[in-house]
Amino acid sequence: MTASYDQLLESLQQYGQEHVLKYWNELDESAQKQFADQIENVDLAELANLIEGKDDEIDFADLAARAELPPAVAVDGSGADWSLDDAREAGEAALRAGKIATLVVAGGQGTRLGFDKPKGMFPAGPLSDRTLFQIFADRLIATGKRYGVQVPMYLMTSEATDAATREYFESNNYLGLDPSQVIIFKQGTMPAVDAETGKLLLASKGSLALSPDGHGGTLRALDRNGCLDKMKADGNEHLFYWQVDNPLVALCDPMFIGHHLLAKSELTSQVIRKRYPMEKVGNLVQVDGKTLVIEYSDLPDAAAEMTSPDGGLKLWAGSIAVHLFEVAFLIREKNSDSSLPFHRASKKVPHLDATGTPVKPETPNATKFEKFIFDLVPSAQRAIVVEVEPAKAFAPIKNADGAETDTPELSKKAISDLHRSWLESAGATVNDGVTVEINAKFALDEGELAGKVEKNSVIDADRYFDV
Repeated sequence: MTASYDQLLESLQQYGQEHVLKYWNELDESAQKQFADQIENVDLAELANLIEGKDDEIDFADLAARAELPPAVAVDGSGADWSLDDAREAGEAALRAGKIATLVVAGGQGTRLGFDKPKGMFPAGPLSDRTLFQIFADRLIATGKRYGVQVPMYLMTSEATDAATREYFESNNYLGLDPSQVIIFKQGTMPAVDAETGKLLLASKGSLALSPDGHGGTLRALDRNGCLDKMKADGNEHLFYWQVDNPLVALCDPMFIGHHLLAKSELTSQVIRKRYPMEKVGNLVQVDGKTLVIEYSDLPDAAAEMTSPDGGLKLWAGSIAVHLFEVAFLIREKNSDSSLPFHRASKKVPHLDATGTPVKPETPNATKFEKFIFDLVPSAQRAIVVEVEPAKAFAPIKNADGAETDTPELSKKAISDLHRSWLESAGATVNDGVTVEINAKFALDEGELAGKVEKNSVIDADRYFDV
C-alpha cells in the first residue's frame, strides 16, 4: 500500500529531508502516488550514512607498488595447467548442460553517439545495419542451435531505456529468440543530493533527481527482480556478463567458459594486453593474494610503467568489462555492503531551486552515488583473468564518428577485419577495400565457416553472409 503524506513526512523528517514534500498539494492523486512510491524506494538510512561518511583514503601508490599480475591465462594458453582443447571441451559441456546464462547491461542511451534511443538499438553491422541487440541475439540463437539448448539472456535496462527496450523486443518478435529466453529487468536508482548541504534534489515538483546506481547495482537488481532465484531453479550455474556497447564480444565462448571452470574460479574476467602504460582501462592486479581492479586514473605513472623481466609491462591486464560469475558466488555476495560499496561522483544535476524554478547548473553541484561491478573481484575466493585479442573480442561503440577511439566507424571496420580473417583462413581471397560481414547464424566462428566457403573463391565486392 502506498504511504500517506503523514507517513512520508514522518520518515523524511528523521533525516532532515522533508523539504521534498513542499509541492505535494500541487500534485494530482496519480502524481502523488508515483512520488510516494519513489520516495519509499529510497533507503533513507543508507543515504544518510553515505552523506555523512567519507570514503576511505586508499594509497594507490602503495597498492600498485605491491601489485602483481593475478592468475592469468594468456591467449596461447600459457599460465594454465590444462590445454586449450581441455578448456574448449569443458566449456562446450557446460553449454550443452544448460549451465550458462548471459547478462547484458543495457541501461545507457546513445547520447554520446548523437543517437536518441537505447544504445542496444544502435545499428552496428557494417553491411547489415543490424543493431547491437540483433547481433547478440544472432549469436545466442546460433549457440543454442549448436549445443541444443536455450541460453537465457538477462537484459538489464534503466529508467531511461526500459520502456523503449521492451517495446523494441516485443515489436520485433524478440529478434528470433524465444520470448521466455529474454528476461528484461530494470536497474535500481539512487537520488542525487546537493553537494554542500546533502539535501535531496527535486527534478520536478513530483520527482526526485534520480540516476542509475551504476553497473555495480546489477547484483541488487538481479536479486530484487528474482533473477538469481530463477537462475538457480533453471540450473544456470554461471553467468556471462558483458556491456551492450561491444558488438565484438565473444559471447558464450566455450574456451573462456572452460578456463573459468577448470580453474574453479568464482569470477573470471576477460582482459586485453595493454598497448601502452597509461591506456585508459581498468588494471586487474593482485595485492596480498587478493585480485582487484585499479582504475587507470588511480594508477601512478611509475607503477604503470613497471616492466617484467622480458621487458613487457608488469601490469598488462586491462579490463574490457566481460566477466563470468559463478551464480553461487553472486547469491553469497548479494547482501554484502563491503563487496559493492557506493562511490561518490561530483556531477552537474538539473533541479528545482528553493523557489521551484528549474536550474541547469554549469558546474558540478551535486553528489551522485553509484556502484562498480568490478568491486566484486576481491570478494571472490578465487579469481582469474583470461587474455583475449582485442581484434577478436573488443570493439566498443562509445563515441560519435570523428572521435579518436571507440567509434561506430572503427567498430564496423573491426567486425569486417575479423570476418575477413575468417574467410581468408577458410581459403577465400577478399580483395582490398571490400567490406565483409558474417551473421553468427551463418557461421558462429572461424571453424564453422570453413565448411561453408568455397576454397580459392574471390570476394571482389562487399558481401553480407546471412542465413
